[in-house]
Amino acid sequence: MELRQLEHFIAVAEEGGFTRAAQRLHLVQSTLSVSIRALERELGGQLFERTTHQVRLTDAGRELLPEARNAMAAVEAARDAVAAVHGGVRGTVHVGIMHSLTLVDLAALMTRYHEERPQVRIVPHTTAGGSAELVAGVLDGSLDLAFAALPGPYPSGVDVRLLAAEPLLLACPEGHPLSGRTHVPLTELDGERFVEFPVGWGNRASVDRLFEQAGLHREIAVEVTDIPTAAELVRAGFGCAFLGESMTVGARPLTLRPVRPEPMFEVSLITPAARRMPAAAGAFVELLRGQVSCSRS
Repeated sequence: MELRQLEHFIAVAEEGGFTRAAQRLHLVQSTLSVSIRALERELGGQLFERTTHQVRLTDAGRELLPEARNAMAAVEAARDAVAAVHGGVRGTVHVGIMHSLTLVDLAALMTRYHEERPQVRIVPHTTAGGSAELVAGVLDGSLDLAFAALPGPYPSGVDVRLLAAEPLLLACPEGHPLSGRTHVPLTELDGERFVEFPVGWGNRASVDRLFEQAGLHREIAVEVTDIPTAAELVRAGFGCAFLGESMTVGARPLTLRPVRPEPMFEVSLITPAARRMPAAAGAFVELLRGQVSCSRS
């Protein structure tokens, strides 16, 4: 078994196919296929189920994936140790980010990090599954760290450091009966129509939990995957929405009203609890700690 074979296996598993994996690795597809077949012969079992339309991990492949990631992480740690002796940090940092991260100035943070460590490549990743999927990425090792906004509790296996928080406010269509209120009791939203975000997104999870705890129900009129579209649908009368004030900065004015009790949008830094972070990722976390006041949860 060779390290490059493990790298090839991880790429195919993460990309869900040989074509995209070959593009990611800058290999011709035939070379990648030969490498995977050699690895399967070495291990004595099939790692992928190959069909005309998709490539899926077998049970053996699913068992190998975390071990392969651990092996590659150990190699990266060895390289880090040698680089540290020579006074340099190299490598790649895979950072999971939400579609809206207005409470943390991530651009300034990444710019500062690149200025201090130009030999490190930062690769941001977004996911359709929102914060829940980002946390899963830290757990399975596909992400070194992530910014997420779940209301908690987070799963075991990750460390969580609260970075910033703001209340989610009720955005109402113009002329809505609640738009003239100074604040809105949550109970008055029972049965109300809402523009919402997908399950797994932090703001959706926070609101879902609050309604569930209060024994209330809301009608989901439509789900969207970006905040500007949600705001436009509210203006168009499709329903209300919960948005943070920072999420609407620079957009057309929108009526926002506080709700009692209020759902919170809490942005946290998510890092692995039991896995050693590469030196490059650790340096990113240290820079973040110096820039943002973090509290551990």
